[in-house]
Amino acid sequence: MTENVTENIIENVKKEHTISLEWEGKEIILIGTAHVSKESAEEVAEIIAREQPDTVCIELDEGRYKAIRDPERYQNTDVIQIIRNKKVLSMMANLVLASFQKKMADQLGIQPGAEMMQGIQSAQEIGAELVLADRDIQITLNRVWRNVGFSGKIKLMTQLVMSVFDDEEITEEELSELKELDALDKMMDELAEMFPALKRTLIDERDMYLAEKIRKAPGQKVIAVLGAGHLPGVSREIEKEHDLKALEVIPEKTAGSKILPWLIPVGILGLILYGFTRGQATGWEQVRTWILWNGTFAALGTLLAFGHPLAVVTAFVVAPISSLNPFLAAGWFAGLVEAKMRRPSVSDFHRLAEDATSVRGFWRNKVTRVLLVVIFANIGSTIGTLVGGMDIFQNLF
Repeated sequence: MTENVTENIIENVKKEHTISLEWEGKEIILIGTAHVSKESAEEVAEIIAREQPDTVCIELDEGRYKAIRDPERYQNTDVIQIIRNKKVLSMMANLVLASFQKKMADQLGIQPGAEMMQGIQSAQEIGAELVLADRDIQITLNRVWRNVGFSGKIKLMTQLVMSVFDDEEITEEELSELKELDALDKMMDELAEMFPALKRTLIDERDMYLAEKIRKAPGQKVIAVLGAGHLPGVSREIEKEHDLKALEVIPEKTAGSKILPWLIPVGILGLILYGFTRGQATGWEQVRTWILWNGTFAALGTLLAFGHPLAVVTAFVVAPISSLNPFLAAGWFAGLVEAKMRRPSVSDFHRLAEDATSVRGFWRNKVTRVLLVVIFANIGSTIGTLVGGMDIFQNLF
């Protein structure tokens, strides 16, 4: 495929959102959909019925495919296991995305992902093979997490928490933009704007992954249902060969990133021990300073999440200890206590999708409240570590 041909294809994508390619004797039709448009779902059904492809590729991974097939999937969620498996941030990110999608659905009168559901249904109707062509969203987010520094992680967590408080209606301008990008693509674009160096991980790699899955799809005629924003990238990458396994690898932690989490605890312990060399009273005063600052901020974070009183006490007691061990976190313990004391009911899981669309709902629902307790207690403990450490340093020097 020449450069001029590629340029023409991209220009055609901008105009029509549907293109045909030939690759090694295989016909590939890319349908660029507006994920919030009824017309897109109808177009998908019409093209698949007319073209009768051997395979239909859809821009979903296994997790999002199951989510579409089983909207009540959260009813089987074990909140305690989520905390133990350290997947609180992952679930919170999924809920924030789901709440954004539901807001779109309420305003537009269409279920987000309807064109993907239509692709699945149409493939079944004509007996075509179905290929889930997108990379696992958890792999993408994990690759992002490993590629941002400490300040980047704080910024990402802050953005995630702040998005919970965003109750603004979607504007006409945003709705127009969403006709070109699905909610996931929009989230990826916003992250890429925050961290330009991660554009390859967030956007380019997914284009490569989608292109390779489409190229390797079985049959002589393949239709791929994609968000319109992916068509230029996939059109460029489909003529190249990409290593899917390499795109799925989670980067190993660098030596520096393994050492860094221990520097602050070692520094704090060193300061406290130095305090004892200046006298028992001075040493114990630094211990009290550390406990009060760290425990108080962790407890305040738990209170902000409307945590159970016992969860608040747990955060206060555990934070000064967990902050000195990178393998522990005060929020995990506070969250486990919250889940035990206020175990989510079946009705909480039934209301989860609806409650996740508002700030009040996030705090009212026992499932999301557990997640908020974990996150807010950890944020409080982090603040307490910084404030407490600075206070100890100032007291000694």
